[in-house]
Amino acid sequence: MKKIIFAVLFICAGATATMAQEKEQNTPVPQAKFSELRHQFGNIPQGVPATTIFTFENKGKTPLVIETATATCGCTTPVYPKKPILAGKKGEIKVTYNAAAVGHFVRSVDVKFAQAQRPVNLSIEGTVDEKK
Repeated sequence: MKKIIFAVLFICAGATATMAQEKEQNTPVPQAKFSELRHQFGNIPQGVPATTIFTFENKGKTPLVIETATATCGCTTPVYPKKPILAGKKGEIKVTYNAAAVGHFVRSVDVKFAQAQRPVNLSIEGTVDEKK
């Protein structure tokens, strides 16, 4: 008898978990689709800031909100939209590297979207040539 009760409880718990997963999958969650996640500047002159724009589109059904965009170092500055990006619309994140130090660089910007568990990592790379 105990085995039958345990089996019924186990089946009910499994069915509840399955229904919860199906409901979560059908929830409209905003999704950002970036045209690129990595930008290669190549060689840039020392002391001349280099800027690139990362473009993304909201492929979700609800507005897309950027909570933060954080650079790995003070030499890199991200600028992102503070207003929600509506479904089907595009947004831009402008990333500027100050190019003060000579040599090769690789920098990252972590973009945290509301309702997303993990940030999107954008990367810039290049070589700063010494000023002549």
